[in-house]
Amino acid sequence: MDKLISNKGSTIQSAVPESYILPPDRRPSVVPPCKTIPVIDLQGLNQDPADLIQQIIKASQEYGFFQLTNHGVSEELMQDVLVVGKEFYDLPVKEKERFYSEDPNQNCRLKSSVNYDKEEVHFWRESFRHPCHPLEDYIHEWPQNPTRYREVFGSYSIEVRKLGLLLLDLICEGLGLEHGYFGGELSQGLLMSINHYPMCPDPSLVLGLPKHGDPYLLTLLNQGHVGWASSLERRTIISNGKLKSADHRVVPSSDVARTTVVTFINPFKDSLIEPAKSLVNKSSPPLYKSFRFIDFLRAYITDVTGEGKDPLERFMV
Repeated sequence: MDKLISNKGSTIQSAVPESYILPPDRRPSVVPPCKTIPVIDLQGLNQDPADLIQQIIKASQEYGFFQLTNHGVSEELMQDVLVVGKEFYDLPVKEKERFYSEDPNQNCRLKSSVNYDKEEVHFWRESFRHPCHPLEDYIHEWPQNPTRYREVFGSYSIEVRKLGLLLLDLICEGLGLEHGYFGGELSQGLLMSINHYPMCPDPSLVLGLPKHGDPYLLTLLNQGHVGWASSLERRTIISNGKLKSADHRVVPSSDVARTTVVTFINPFKDSLIEPAKSLVNKSSPPLYKSFRFIDFLRAYITDVTGEGKDPLERFMV
């Protein structure tokens, strides 16, 4: 548990530990705020579905992510998961330590950084992850403290999964794929990640997360304001490059700690990932090989830790 930043106490309040200081060429740079992030209002589904679908496809092609409004998940529930997530990180060390593990196969797992024991420099993040679907298979493994954890995250996982599947259906229609293409094994998994970024005495020296694109079918991010973002790796491959994968990094703050809740919809580990056959032809040959999802996950961990080769490049034709 000494690997958790939040357990280092006063030792991190005055200076960044050397093991977290990135080389100059990997440190965060000042980036002007983007004022043109596409906003998708899902109320449009009841007014002009075709136009809404085209908005989603355009945002996924040009940006690789978008903000959602009127998405159907209540503001109260969105706020509750953030509050309860923070309560988890505020627990005494003994309450949290039974969830800490370096074993990636442990279902309910608290960890620090990305790959703490193998990376050269650590990242300013703690993460608590667990699967959520089917809910009855996993909820008994979740924390009982905070007392509302299972109730709040259980309700939230159900609502966010509904939203995610709706988005995938709209994307499927927009790409011209057969109805339900993203169903079954491709969207069977649901993984929740509660990320915590403690206050940092000098954010210019560290990153909460390195540059990466998430290795799942769809990501929904609750960051405490409004909206979520998506258009990730698996869709890039399945769409044969028609949709973007949004690379992103996380920079911590010197003023406040930050907690976010990220939901990933993902395939079974042995699911075959490949460009959709209906999107491949002589004028648009496949850009990617067929591969198992678990093989991509292994490559992803290796590449993200070192900020080296883009894992997608390993599977290009």
